[in-house]
Amino acid sequence: MRLNHGLHLAYCTNVHPGEDWAQTLDSLNRWTLVVKEQLHCSAPYAIGLRLSDQASRELIDPQRLLEFQRWLERHNCYVFTINGFPFGRFHGSHVKEQVYLPDWTSRQRLEYTNRLFDLLARLLPPGVDGSVSTLPGSFKEFITSSDQVQLIRDNLWRCVEYVADLSERTGHELHLGVEPEPLGLFENSAETARFFDELREEHPRDARFNRHLGVNYDTCHFAVEFEEPQSAVALLQAHGIRVSKIHISNALKLRPTSGALGKLAAFADDVYLHQVIARSDDGSLTRFKDLPGALKRPKSAEDLTAEEWRVHFHVPLHCEFAGEFETTTDHVLGLFKLLQAQPLLCSHLEMETYTWAVLPQALKTRDVSEQIVSEYRWTLQRLAEHGLAQANLSPSP
Repeated sequence: MRLNHGLHLAYCTNVHPGEDWAQTLDSLNRWTLVVKEQLHCSAPYAIGLRLSDQASRELIDPQRLLEFQRWLERHNCYVFTINGFPFGRFHGSHVKEQVYLPDWTSRQRLEYTNRLFDLLARLLPPGVDGSVSTLPGSFKEFITSSDQVQLIRDNLWRCVEYVADLSERTGHELHLGVEPEPLGLFENSAETARFFDELREEHPRDARFNRHLGVNYDTCHFAVEFEEPQSAVALLQAHGIRVSKIHISNALKLRPTSGALGKLAAFADDVYLHQVIARSDDGSLTRFKDLPGALKRPKSAEDLTAEEWRVHFHVPLHCEFAGEFETTTDHVLGLFKLLQAQPLLCSHLEMETYTWAVLPQALKTRDVSEQIVSEYRWTLQRLAEHGLAQANLSPSP
């Protein structure tokens, strides 16, 4: 949906299964249209689309694409952004760090991302720019040589060239947003700035850089890194990095007492990677690849001084815990405050809580559509409080 200052808000459909186009369209019919109806949205309704490689190959068929364009018109919907991070299967199987494969060392990743832009350019309404989000190059442990990093930079630039040409031919403003994530090749604002600086040095004074390449700022990821939105965004801006899209999402945070760690085990699952960053009283950070490994780590004296753990587990935006757990809502609200002061910072907002299927049973009190509506309600209310949305857009409970 369209908000104040030209902002667009959607929820990301990666919450639903969609490993081929038929399954993706079925999820849109089964869930997305139900959410739209429950929101009582009569204005054009925005969709944050997730397409796997297989689904994108099937949708690129001219007849199938025409049918989807007619579907969008019939239901008064539009697409302004595509999540291109997960390449293959994303539900019901062991995803973990395999979600990074193929990474940006691969021609497959480049061709897949270019195809997403081809589709997006055909789906965008007139006057609306389009974004595709992608992984931060690779996963750190996959990188063993500088040649791999160079290949990642080369392929990302090939994508920038492709997007720039496509933008010129179609008249749409298109941009790619790489998404820093804990233990990604670049995971925080400093590492992201360094990567962009190195890439910019290879293409000095090329206007396509700033226009077609930026960052997908995921509030969960930056919060897990113990960053503050004001300083993180300021650093990105100081290095001339565009904010292509904002993922509105929450992480878990807790003080690692024995009671809290015992309850935290309920969030460990066999599907997704849940990186953990622990901050000690002296401010030092310790990273764990996944939640089960963090919970099974050898106990040491450092545990007694650990100030806080933050866990990469996307918990519902409207979720309020009583007891040991909190969420990183403060980071989301801090970014909204920044957006209030700089409404042109980024026009693409996407709620991204893809973890409904693996939430602890106590948090599964409603079906997926009702949960998503609750996220809209929470988000729209907070955006309205910051002058970014009209208060009457928020549906009644």
